[in-house]
Amino acid sequence: MDPKTTDKATGLATAADAAGLEALIARAPRAGRGAAPVERWNPPFCGDLDMEIRADGTWFYLGTPIGRPALVQLFSSVLRKDEDGRTYLVTPVEKVGIRVEDAAFVAVEMALTEENGEPALTFRTNVGDVVEAGPDHELRFVIEEETGGLKPYLHVRGRLEALVSRAVMYDLAELGEEAVVNGANMFAVRSRGIVFPVMPVDELHRLSEGA
Repeated sequence: MDPKTTDKATGLATAADAAGLEALIARAPRAGRGAAPVERWNPPFCGDLDMEIRADGTWFYLGTPIGRPALVQLFSSVLRKDEDGRTYLVTPVEKVGIRVEDAAFVAVEMALTEENGEPALTFRTNVGDVVEAGPDHELRFVIEEETGGLKPYLHVRGRLEALVSRAVMYDLAELGEEAVVNGANMFAVRSRGIVFPVMPVDELHRLSEGA
């Protein structure tokens, strides 16, 4: 292929990657504003609310879905998960407990970009967080005991994580590669120079053969 054609194609791909990332951020209403500094607050515990975040990311209050996205985004900005494993809504003057069925957030979109040949995976959550997987935001993968299915989680902030949605998980799996991690041959994904192991390659082959 002509080098000029190759350079042109590469430039178009890079521009498309950048445009995709910008579009992802544009769909995140709280992008750039960040969450409240809840980790610095130490208010008294004021009891539990009948509020729950379901596994699909839907917020319920008194058994009814909260239909106002702006209200959900406001609540999500003051979430904190403490050492006791429970999740709270925290303000400077009070802390109230809520229930979380799985993870506090759901990663609903992913964009892949490259810089100097190094891939970067950026995720958008259902409540508007934009998070780039890397040294400060790890990806971890759990095999669900009941079904044997794979569940990826992305660290968002504090002790809060996002469950990667099934559709995004398939996109993520397409980027997987074999890598040696701590002496073991693993199927893994990379972002910002960090290798995140998914599962042993032998286990992946076993699952593939059984599919």
